Amino acid sequence: MIADILPEAVSAVDTFEDHDVELFPEEAELVANAVDKRRKEFTTGRHCARAALGRLGIPPVPLLAGPRREPTWPDGVVGSITHCKGYRAAAVGRTDRVWTIGIDAEPNEPTPPGVLEAIALPSELEMVSALREAGDKVAWDRLLFSAKETVYKAWFPLARTWLGFEDAELTVNPDDGTFRARVLIEAPVVDGVPLDGFTGRWLAREGFVVTAIAVPALTT
Repeated sequence: MIADILPEAVSAVDTFEDHDVELFPEEAELVANAVDKRRKEFTTGRHCARAALGRLGIPPVPLLAGPRREPTWPDGVVGSITHCKGYRAAAVGRTDRVWTIGIDAEPNEPTPPGVLEAIALPSELEMVSALREAGDKVAWDRLLFSAKETVYKAWFPLARTWLGFEDAELTVNPDDGTFRARVLIEAPVVDGVPLDGFTGRWLAREGFVVTAIAVPALTT
């Protein structure tokens, strides 16, 4: 499912069930004291990631965690992992073709009370209200939450700084399955390009909303 909103340069693998596979010892240490739910999420996420890497011809390696619990990738690779109840996915690409990747998945159901107000800017609250009036097949508040998570996942590997929910303003297009994010804080310059916004895609299917950003690598 996630592959449908990612470019061909990205290798993506997803699953609707958990896989009981063996972790590398270094990975197992990361979830040694975790509850069963967290271990299953972690294990299946790493399984998807290794399968996606395999499609790029990259052999299995430990995928550990960075300072903000983000997965670390082999040299020359960028990627992202997501999981929610009933769905796990990973997407990876080589850095000579893809600059950064962010993906997120959420159940296609309303967020708990108070969540939307905590994550949305005033303009986004107005947008969600208008989208709800236009159609109820998509939980638009949950989609906004997912898209903001995806923006952060795409931002952090490049900027290496925090990006809060209030630090990016999103616009969702209900007709073509895209969204745009405008970064509201001072944007770092990466390879000569200001990191001041992203364009992503979204999809609602099988009871989930999924969002993705994949920024093509610059060509010289």
